[in-house]
Amino acid sequence: MFDRDRWTEIYMALKSNKLRTFLTAFGVFWGIFMLIIMLGSGRGLENGVYHGMGDFATNSVFIWAQPTSKPYKGYKQGRRYNFTNQDTKAILDNIHEIEILAPRIQAWGGGDGENNVIRGLKTGAFSILGDVPEVNKIDPVTITSGRFINKMDIQDKRKTAVIGKRVIEVLFEEGEEPLGKYLKINGVYFQIVGTFKSMHNQGWGDWQNQCVIIPFTTLQKTYNYGNRVGHYSITSKKEYSATLVEEKVKNLIRRRHAIHPDDQRAFGSNNVEKEFIQINNLFIGIAGLIWIVGTGTLLAGIIGVSNIMLFIVKKRTKEIGIQRALGASPSIIISSILTESVVLTAIAGWIGFVFGIFLLEVITKAIQNGGGDESMFSNPEVDFNIAIIALVILVISGLVAGVIPAKKAMAVRPIEAIRDDG
Repeated sequence: MFDRDRWTEIYMALKSNKLRTFLTAFGVFWGIFMLIIMLGSGRGLENGVYHGMGDFATNSVFIWAQPTSKPYKGYKQGRRYNFTNQDTKAILDNIHEIEILAPRIQAWGGGDGENNVIRGLKTGAFSILGDVPEVNKIDPVTITSGRFINKMDIQDKRKTAVIGKRVIEVLFEEGEEPLGKYLKINGVYFQIVGTFKSMHNQGWGDWQNQCVIIPFTTLQKTYNYGNRVGHYSITSKKEYSATLVEEKVKNLIRRRHAIHPDDQRAFGSNNVEKEFIQINNLFIGIAGLIWIVGTGTLLAGIIGVSNIMLFIVKKRTKEIGIQRALGASPSIIISSILTESVVLTAIAGWIGFVFGIFLLEVITKAIQNGGGDESMFSNPEVDFNIAIIALVILVISGLVAGVIPAKKAMAVRPIEAIRDDG
């Protein structure tokens, strides 16, 4: 294996056919290079999409009330209704598949630039949300200082507020500490007990960052909403499907509010579990396609290696014949051909692997330094174990590529080989 003469022989054999060797090596290089790039790009796309989802609970569903679309029990089509605190209790008492139920209500105002939050001489237009502590387990935000709404806030209807990143930028001077300060909302003063920033990018993240969150019960009282609930954020227990919970909640609400059993438009809903499954299946399909295309490209390079080795065997027919006439064993001849094949494949594959990783690193740095949109493409990377497996398969493929040329070499008859003029 470490015979210097053998390695010199391999080097000279490959060097004597520079163009063929280069083109063959390039085929292997391109195959592993493209495989690495496609795997990294696929992972970058996957990371970007999942990063954009933040830490959204993937077994969650969101449900809100909409006008009915069918008449039922004397009620006309188009009737408006609202979820209530009594609905919340009924859901918790009757649907045991639920893990978390978080009612939310949003205050009027803050839209179309209408200023609804005052601090001293500064005002801003923000979304005012009435939440319970559990909502931060379903669609969590990053608490940058202080705390989130807690159970005592809900129980005592405290006038506390947790404000988003954008709210701080509008109502406070740079470097000013918001904690402990007061905001005036709908004529009522609220003390800031926490600050946060969204885990999402753009869109939903921008909206969250300009929100003011106050206790659910406090908002109901402040805005005279009575027992009204805006919508529910729900997660299912691990052993149950969020889709099952969604249907059970809707059926219960139908019975409680006299809604037609077949009226699907009386509810608005967003099933994150279904979306997550669809996205996950999409990336499984993308990964499968990447492996098919990458393996096909790599296979073309391996076939090229086999062809160049056949050519080399043909050119060395006389040399191989002399070796056999001088007593060279079959194992020496076969190992020589196989080693040449493996060396050519391994070196070209390793270079392709390194260049692929290097390019992915360059792309990552460019995205980070350029402030690119990470909601679509983030941290393209290749799993180390998969990369090693690919290289091992490449080396094995090099061995396989040398099998036919090795058999061809063993078929050479010494007497005929010595007479060969090729």
